[in-house]
Amino acid sequence: MKIIKYRKKNKGIYNVELDNGKTLALYEDTILKFNLLLSKEIFEKDLNSINLYNLECEVYYVALNCIKNRFRSEFELRSLLEKKEYPEEYIDKAINRLLKDGYLNDREFARSYINNQMVTTNHGPHRIEKDLFDKKIDSNIISDEISLFSEEEQIDRINKLIVKKIKINHSRGGSVLKQKIFNDLKLLGYDSYIINKILNNYDFSNDDELAEREYNKLYRRLSRKYSGDELDRRIKQGLYQKGLKYEKKES
Repeated sequence: MKIIKYRKKNKGIYNVELDNGKTLALYEDTILKFNLLLSKEIFEKDLNSINLYNLECEVYYVALNCIKNRFRSEFELRSLLEKKEYPEEYIDKAINRLLKDGYLNDREFARSYINNQMVTTNHGPHRIEKDLFDKKIDSNIISDEISLFSEEEQIDRINKLIVKKIKINHSRGGSVLKQKIFNDLKLLGYDSYIINKILNNYDFSNDDELAEREYNKLYRRLSRKYSGDELDRRIKQGLYQKGLKYEKKES
C-alpha cells in the first residue's frame, strides 16, 4: 500500500492517506519507528505491528496529557486510563515510561498535594493524610512528606479557626460551643491533643450578655404557646442546648 499523502491532524497525529482509499491516523513516533516517511509504503505484514505500536503511543500521550492538565498520583492516572478501557499491558507500558521519564512521581505528587491543601484549604494533617491514602500513595512517602505540616503550623491554624468559629457561632456558648469547635477541628483533620490544649486557653464560661439575648429570643417565641413553669422549663432547656445559663432577675 503506497502512501500518497500526510496530513497533520493534531497533537503529533497525522492522517496517512493510502492509495487503496484508506486513511490511517498515526502518531509521529509510529511513522518514525517504521520509517514510513522515507519508504512511502506500508506492507500488509507490518500493518498489525504498526497498529499495536500506534495504540501504545496513544495510551502514552493520553496519559501524558492527563498529567499535564493536573498533577496526578500513579493510582489516579491508572484509574483514568482503565476507564478509557485501554488494555492493561499498554497502561503498564505508559505508566512505566512516564515513571522512567520523571513525569510521574508519587513523592513529588504528595509534596505538591500537601502544599496545595495548606494554601487553599483549612484541612489539617490527618485529613490530608487520609486523602493521600485514598490516592494509594505509599505510607512511607506520606509519613515523610506530611512533616511539611509542622506542629507550629497546626497551632497557628487552630488558633485562627477557633477565633473565627467563636465569632460565627453567635447563639452558642460554654461547653456546647467548645465541643462544637473541637468536633469541627477534628473533622478538618487536626490532632485531638493539640486541639484540646489550645481550646483550654480560651474562656468558654457562660456569656451573660449572650445568655440574656438568647433568653429573650426564646421567651418571645415560646411564650406564644406556653406559660408558667412549662414556659420556664422549655426556655431553660433551650438555653442548655446552646450551652448557656440565665436566671431572669426579678423586677
